[in-house]
Amino acid sequence: MGADGQHVAAEISATEAIERVAGNDWMLDVREQYEWDRGHAPDAHLIPMSMLEQRIAEIPEDVPLIVVCQSGYRSWTVTKALVAAGYDAVNVTGGMDAWQSAGGVVVLDGAPA
Repeated sequence: MGADGQHVAAEISATEAIERVAGNDWMLDVREQYEWDRGHAPDAHLIPMSMLEQRIAEIPEDVPLIVVCQSGYRSWTVTKALVAAGYDAVNVTGGMDAWQSAGGVVVLDGAPA
């Protein structure tokens, strides 16, 4: 928690996220389906921010979570909520834009983009 008692969303760089996902951290992509369809990390799990409350049971509670969106704002909001709910979650600073710029693999229709 921050000094004001609010839950704080920890952030990591895209480079660190790439390493952590390779080490089997669970990647949660909170973008909408149409964004996912334009390219996503191969090991990510899509649960759009708009569906999070209905699908929260799909998120594992016993592994570290890497949360990503397109630019990092929605995932920061989701990360903050997950941390408040007791999950071990971190936000990817810069989102998928940073992921791709850092050399992270992006797949489109099952093939690297």
